[in-house]
Amino acid sequence: MAPSLQSIISRLRLKHLQLLIALDDHRSLHKAAKVTFISQPGATKSLREIEDALGMQLFERMTKGIEPNDAGACVIRYARLVYSDLAHMREEIVGLMQGYGGYIAVGTIMGAVPSLTYAIQKLRAIQPTVSIEIVEDTSSKLMSLLSQGRIDLAIGRESMGQRLAAYDSIELSEEPLAVIANKQHPLSGIRNLHLQDLSDVAWIAYPSNMPMRQSLEHAINEAGLEAIRHPIETSSTFSTLMLLQQDPSLVAVVPQEVAKYCVSVDILSCLDIYIPSLMGPHGVVKRAGYQLSPEAHLLVSELFKSAGKDYDASAWDN
Repeated sequence: MAPSLQSIISRLRLKHLQLLIALDDHRSLHKAAKVTFISQPGATKSLREIEDALGMQLFERMTKGIEPNDAGACVIRYARLVYSDLAHMREEIVGLMQGYGGYIAVGTIMGAVPSLTYAIQKLRAIQPTVSIEIVEDTSSKLMSLLSQGRIDLAIGRESMGQRLAAYDSIELSEEPLAVIANKQHPLSGIRNLHLQDLSDVAWIAYPSNMPMRQSLEHAINEAGLEAIRHPIETSSTFSTLMLLQQDPSLVAVVPQEVAKYCVSVDILSCLDIYIPSLMGPHGVVKRAGYQLSPEAHLLVSELFKSAGKDYDASAWDN
């Protein structure tokens, strides 16, 4: 039987996590002991304490050192997360002590990247010493990160989370779609395109079961066309843009705000075709009951300004 959470909390220490990270980095008890400033017998004893606390072996002893097994890799991953959070905590405390800064970890879906970066620009003009971490991913993954406390707020759809009661959200804006391609694509510059004109193109698409992919597939089905075959699947904006720039045969469905940006900087072309969105509006989401920092409230306020809306912080209490 796996030990209880309370048992793990009572037995594991920060020095244990430090040792796990050092063991992963160096794959040697001797070297890990050296960088953590303990003796090798002390490192051996600490590793035994960790494995006893978790009720399982974490490393395989090899002829040239040690290697983490699957359980060890899992525990090391969380040890690194704890250390990362402690580093962020220290950074925020130092900022508060010195009268500046603060730290915000914000997650965003692709379609909100332009408005988020604009809001960050405005925030930094007001609070230039604030530290900001940006995580771009799907709404589903962002809601998971939000639930775990890995990010302070997310711009996405709370409906993609597993437990709606776990979140507070305020609607921000709709997310119309567009189709973009290399400026050398054969359909670039042609007016009044229809989906039938794209029946033979190669697509870059969001992974299956994601709202943007579902919108595209629904439109293709409504047009009576065959389903997309052999797409390149990615949720990465950068990968999508790079692939489109390198291969003039590819097209991709992206949020309209992303398409506008690509056209404004003259790196890609927006095809003259309409893809109806099934996604509904996205919003700013936080964990239920979680109090945002003043800096986070400022960021949200700038997000709403960019959407042409007023931000009422008391709306979180509704």
